[in-house]
Amino acid sequence: MKSIFIICEKGDAAKRLAEALSDGGEIREISRYGHRAFEILREGERIVICHALGHLYEVGPARGQRGLGYPILDFSWRPKSEAKGGRRRSGALISAISELSKGVDVFINACDYDLEGELIGYMVLKYACGGAEGKAKRMRFSTLTHWELRRAYDNPLPSLNFKLVEAAKCRHEVDWIYGINLSRALINSVRSASGRYEALSIGRVQGPTLKFVIERELEIATFVPRPYWLIGSEVEIGGAILNAEHDGGAISRKEEADGIVRAVSGKEGVVERVETKVSEMAPPTPFNLPDLQAEAYEHFALTPKQSLSILERLYLNALISYPRTSSQKLPKGIDYLSIIESLSRIREYGVPCSRLLAMKELRPNEGDKDDPAHPAIYPTGNHPTDALDKRSRALFDLIVKRFLATFGKPALRRLEVATLACEGHRFRVSGVKYLDRGWIDLYSPYADFGEEPLPPLREGEEALFRKVEAILRFTKPKPRFNPSSLLRAMEDEGIGTKATRADIIDILFRRGYVAGKRIVATPLGMKVVETLSKYCPKILDAKFTKELEASMEAIARGEARREEVLAIAIEFLKPILLDLKSREGEIGEELAKSMWEARSGLSELSIPCPHCGSPLSILRSKRTGKRFIGCSGAWAKGCKFALPLPQRGKLLPLNMRCKDCGFQLIQVRPVGRRPFLICPKCFAEGRLRS
Repeated sequence: MKSIFIICEKGDAAKRLAEALSDGGEIREISRYGHRAFEILREGERIVICHALGHLYEVGPARGQRGLGYPILDFSWRPKSEAKGGRRRSGALISAISELSKGVDVFINACDYDLEGELIGYMVLKYACGGAEGKAKRMRFSTLTHWELRRAYDNPLPSLNFKLVEAAKCRHEVDWIYGINLSRALINSVRSASGRYEALSIGRVQGPTLKFVIERELEIATFVPRPYWLIGSEVEIGGAILNAEHDGGAISRKEEADGIVRAVSGKEGVVERVETKVSEMAPPTPFNLPDLQAEAYEHFALTPKQSLSILERLYLNALISYPRTSSQKLPKGIDYLSIIESLSRIREYGVPCSRLLAMKELRPNEGDKDDPAHPAIYPTGNHPTDALDKRSRALFDLIVKRFLATFGKPALRRLEVATLACEGHRFRVSGVKYLDRGWIDLYSPYADFGEEPLPPLREGEEALFRKVEAILRFTKPKPRFNPSSLLRAMEDEGIGTKATRADIIDILFRRGYVAGKRIVATPLGMKVVETLSKYCPKILDAKFTKELEASMEAIARGEARREEVLAIAIEFLKPILLDLKSREGEIGEELAKSMWEARSGLSELSIPCPHCGSPLSILRSKRTGKRFIGCSGAWAKGCKFALPLPQRGKLLPLNMRCKDCGFQLIQVRPVGRRPFLICPKCFAEGRLRS
């Protein structure tokens, strides 16, 4: 009997594959070293299906290297269990895989079909299975549905994709070399200056991403608002009251704006022209990961990392296709009709699905972006169970409705614009009416556009300008990033990958470099970028990071060699590290104060005391030990201004003001809980959050 060994990436995937290949037959569970595998008999084959726990092997210092010294450029791949603080569980799993794979005739990698999945399977086959990577086959699938898993098993690729393996190895090696050396440089600098160990990190992608936030923060801080005026009017036409706007748009001079108001207030004008235009709104394109993460943040306030975690669970439950994709195209081979028919049996999708099933032809509106590994994200047609939590169900609903909307008819809308003339000035009133909502109803409530049609208007009809006013506005800087828009900026700049960008943003939050839903740089984050910009600006250069990304993509295409790309990265980094080492004292002095303030929660505020104008600081009472905001003029001027603060969690003053009272906001970072913002003044009055 032929024996076959299959390695999957996760336990849920291994179980689902066993169910698919057994086709209702017996599945025998095997336990080795506390880990579970599955054994089935299928058409004269004995199949053993194991799983990894993500990466079981990682890059680490070459054997014999100890301590926190740098530069450290020699590395080796080793089991995670051998690394400092490594997990014993991963070591036991490697032992289980090694034992279960002995004497096997055929090896198959069934990990996720992407860079990381290719590398995970390769490492397991090479090291745990005694060098089986050269003879292993590869299963390729985009959903964990039974029919697709059986098809992938029956039609495997003849070998692993070694170009992808080399690209993935290179990415891990370059990221390790950059991350460990730059982080050690920062840590050792602070330790040499303060004698304390502080957890600091910076990396190849992390540095430029943090700089994006800092640059936006500086743009906002240095932005000078300019006033402008908009002219609005209530106009009565045929008994209807309509809102009209001056045709000239923004007006930069108050005198001009006031002159227009005086000229037309209370005067009668005329409907000069009425224009009507009918236009189509094409259906949306299928979701890729960045687009889905953006809408998940907009509709559910889920960060990119949170949404990706939920998507992975939906994928492992065979409810959606593989989520780490940049494609906006659905696979040609799937049966759209069967998926929609299956979804129609879920109560909330019955009506929209019936509309699509009544159409003569189902053709999705696809986008331009493609991905050689996986199609766009789509529902498999499987029904969710009652065990699905609220956020998972919300994301599933978004994916289903987006999928259905891509097949919908274009929405048809009529745009109406009337031009009004009065005393030599022109105003416009506009309205919109949907003649056919088409795909919009399929995607409701996620694309629920309102409509406000104009009443019937005739050219030459009188228009009374009843109320006219000049509305003062100020120009605004670009908004602060949120997690979704920062991820989009990383994608636009070509740094990181669709699989790693969400983690990079999460690291910036965990390190205390950034804070808030509208992301602001903390004093610590500002100081890290300020220091690196002064001593090694190349580390923060997105251009070099983008070039490295392009080189690693070239490896995946077979157009570059891993060794060459690695050598270029090391040669770039070497002089930077030597320069950092020679300046440890200077760097440490600059970072240590910011680190102490960030870790202790004591620091100066950027706004003065509202009573006497002296600087405000976060202080600690010598008598009670409690933290509070106090005024430096308490002794010299007798000022008694003080505000209470939460006593638990780290406190980080932010460059943001309370929208209610204008006081400076402070981020509170409780241990084991999500950070939140407070306005100390509102907090003192019994209102906690800003």
